[in-house]
Amino acid sequence: MTGTAMRLDARMRDVIRQQVKRHGSFYLYDERRIHESVDCLASHFPQIDFLYSIKCNANPHVLRSIFARGLGADAASAAEVRMARAAGVPKDRILYSSPGKMRSDIARTIRQAVLVADSIEELRRIQNVAAEMNMPVAVGMRINPDFTFHGDGGLPSKFGIDEEQALAFLRGNDCPNIRVTGIHVHLRSQELQADVLAAYYRRMFRLAEKFSAVCGGLEYVNMGSGMGVRYAVQDTPLNLAALGAALREELRGFQTAHPRTACLIEVGRYAVCASGLYVASVVDRKISRGITYIILRNTLNGFLRPSLARLASRWSRGLPSAAEPLFTCVDACQFFTLDMDAPVERVTLAGDLCTTADIIAEDILLPHVECGDCVIMTNAGSYAAVLSPMQFSSHERPVEVFLSTDGTVLQTDLPCA
Repeated sequence: MTGTAMRLDARMRDVIRQQVKRHGSFYLYDERRIHESVDCLASHFPQIDFLYSIKCNANPHVLRSIFARGLGADAASAAEVRMARAAGVPKDRILYSSPGKMRSDIARTIRQAVLVADSIEELRRIQNVAAEMNMPVAVGMRINPDFTFHGDGGLPSKFGIDEEQALAFLRGNDCPNIRVTGIHVHLRSQELQADVLAAYYRRMFRLAEKFSAVCGGLEYVNMGSGMGVRYAVQDTPLNLAALGAALREELRGFQTAHPRTACLIEVGRYAVCASGLYVASVVDRKISRGITYIILRNTLNGFLRPSLARLASRWSRGLPSAAEPLFTCVDACQFFTLDMDAPVERVTLAGDLCTTADIIAEDILLPHVECGDCVIMTNAGSYAAVLSPMQFSSHERPVEVFLSTDGTVLQTDLPCA
């Protein structure tokens, strides 16, 4: 095996052995790997303020670890605003930028975070709440720009306010309690080509110039996410050094003209994806018409993404890029065992649910395992526990285990939704 499998050190192996005795399935997050990823971003992009996207992994120990490294928060719900505040993030470092905020969401968070409006109607809802509270409020606007991630010409989107509509609103702002102080754009996730990301950032700086002129200056421009991680073995990792150098060149001119405008980038999976493993106990094995089935605890209902990848592999056209974060690619997860020196056999890995969709790998080579052993899966640190349908069949849920840098093992039970 490659990648994470080869980096499974003695302390991780010991924790897995201990936890397999206690739990049928569990997530394991390695704080050292989280710190490595966050520190790598900081070293390559010293002039960028990073926001962590809570939606990709909201484990409280993960949040405290990341926010202790100085990142702000990208919140996608009022609940995530509360999580960020509980983890010690100040109001002005929490950007709440989901579509469809209800009036009650706005009222609960207007004093707790920086609201980023997703529509003209939402701006008016913010105005109404601010007027009732007799307070001015600085807000951001999520823009659907007149360009895409790969070139000019905007597309319709459920996210944000079309660029021309946003500019028209700003020129005739009839919301006296609202002052727009920042813009936000997010068009794509999981990009591995540095030149594509650099070109996108150049378009973002041109957009920021336009809105800065209308707003009388901006406090921040949030360029959204996009930095991808290596999922499949054949993926070429994102060249952070090249991207950092290209971005520094663009930043130099922009920050000379706008020294008070902070440049923000959101990261989620880049910070935590590789830090997470999913471990499922072997509960049964059987041979059916020549196929060896390994039955694991909590697969589709514990770690959904590998099951979706198998389903996609059966469709002639697969799934489109718009399927993120549910699906990235067919081989986005690698499988290994604690005893990689055991004799290898060809197996199909399936879960314990009463559905034929509960298969995570077919006809793969894996070291021999027996009941009571475990299978370990990579890239489980982001969009994993948060996406999985754990109510299916009312099975006992996985737990989340956090391995601190000092060796302390902390456990979090996943909520009952």
